[in-house]
Amino acid sequence: LDMSIKIGQYLGWYYGKEKHAKILIGKDTRLSGDMFELGLAAGATSMGAQVYLLGVCPTPAISYLVRKERFDCGIMVSASHNPYYDNGIKCFNHNGEKMEEELLLEVEKYMDGLTDLDLVTGDHIGEYFEWEDGLEIYMSWLKECVPVDLSGMKILCDLANGSATSTAVETLDSLGATVDAISNSPNGININNKCGSTHPEGLQRMMREGDYDIGLAFDGDADRLIMVDSDGKLCDGDYILYICSRYMKSINHLNKNMVVTTVMANLGLYKALDANKIDYIQTAVGDKYVFEEMQKNDYWVGGEQSGHIIFLEHEVTGDGLMTALKILEIMKATGKSLKELSEGLFIYPQLLKNVTVKDKNACLESKELQEVVDAVANDLGNEGRILVRPSGTEPLIRVMVEAKTDELCAQYVKRVTDFLEENNF
Repeated sequence: LDMSIKIGQYLGWYYGKEKHAKILIGKDTRLSGDMFELGLAAGATSMGAQVYLLGVCPTPAISYLVRKERFDCGIMVSASHNPYYDNGIKCFNHNGEKMEEELLLEVEKYMDGLTDLDLVTGDHIGEYFEWEDGLEIYMSWLKECVPVDLSGMKILCDLANGSATSTAVETLDSLGATVDAISNSPNGININNKCGSTHPEGLQRMMREGDYDIGLAFDGDADRLIMVDSDGKLCDGDYILYICSRYMKSINHLNKNMVVTTVMANLGLYKALDANKIDYIQTAVGDKYVFEEMQKNDYWVGGEQSGHIIFLEHEVTGDGLMTALKILEIMKATGKSLKELSEGLFIYPQLLKNVTVKDKNACLESKELQEVVDAVANDLGNEGRILVRPSGTEPLIRVMVEAKTDELCAQYVKRVTDFLEENNF
C-alpha cells in the first residue's frame, strides 16, 4: 500500500510541476485492486493531481483513453494472467505507451526513500472523480475501428473472471452477435483461476459440445486473446498473426509486407509466411520489443504467441477485444470458419526446458556449449530449430527445440541439458 501511495505521489508531482496533473487509474478484478487504486489516488491528490478512476477495465482501455482524452499519464492495477494474490502496477505515458525506463527508475528512487518531495497544502490539494463515461468512449472507438456486422454469429467468451467482464459481451452484443460467456462472475479471488487464456480447457470442451462459430479466451487484464475453433482446437497468437497478415496482404493493407514476431514464434508460422511471400522480423521476447520494432519502421501487425497482438494503425499496446474484432471481421469478409482460415499453418511440436546454472552469461559464452547447439541445429536442418537463451530474471538457461515430433524435441533438448548438467555451469 505504501508503495502505491508513493507511486501516486511521484507521478502527481512529476506531471504537476506547471499545472495540476491529470491522471487516469484503472484496475482488474483482484481483491487488492481497490486498495492499490485508492492508495495511488491518495498519493496523486496529495501532490495536487486531478485523478479519474475508470474502475474495472481492460489495460488497453487505459492506454487508449490516456491518448484520446489528453491525460498526463495512466496507471493500471493488474497482474495480468497471474493468480489473484499477485498484483502489479503498470504505468503509461501521455501517448498511452509503457512509461519510459528513466522515469520509472526515478519513481523507484522515491519509493526507496532516496529522494524527498514536499506535499501540497491548502487549495492546491487535488481531487478524484469516478469517470463513468470512460468505458463507453473506449467501446465506441473499438467499433469505429472495426465496424463489423456480427449478425448471425454465435460466440462463446471465457472472460477469465477479469477485466474483459467490463466490455467484451456488451461490445460483441451491440454489433449483433449472439454471445454466451463463462467465467463471467468475478469475486476478487477467481480471476484466471482454471479459466481464461492460460487455462482454456473448459472453453475447449464447451466449443466441442456446443454450436458456436468461435471461442474467445481473454487473460486477466484483457490485453491478450487465445481463440478456439468449433472442433475445440486452440489457436494462439501464431495463428492470429498468420490469419491477419494473410488477410491484410490480400486487401493490400499489410504495410511493407511485414509481420513482427518474437524469437519464440513457432517455426511453422515462419514456413507459412514464407509460403505466402510475407516478410517477418524477430525481436527479443516481450511485447515492448515488438512494439518498438513496429513503431520504428511503421509495421502494422505484430505480436506474441501468448495472444498479445498489436495493430499499429489503431493502438500502441495489445488489446484482446480489438484482436477478436479483427478476426471476426475476417471471418465475415471471407465467409470462412476459423478452421478454414487456419489451413496452411502446421505448428511444430515444441519443448522448452529450464536449467538452473551458476552464471548464465559465462555459460552462454562457452565455446563447447555453442558446438553442441550448432550440432543439434545441423541435425534439425530445415525441419526444426533450437533456441538457447537466458532467463531475464532468474539464474536459468532456457533450452527450446521445435521438431517434427515430440520424441525428436525431447531427444535434442536432452542432449543440450545433459551437457549443461555434466559440465556444472
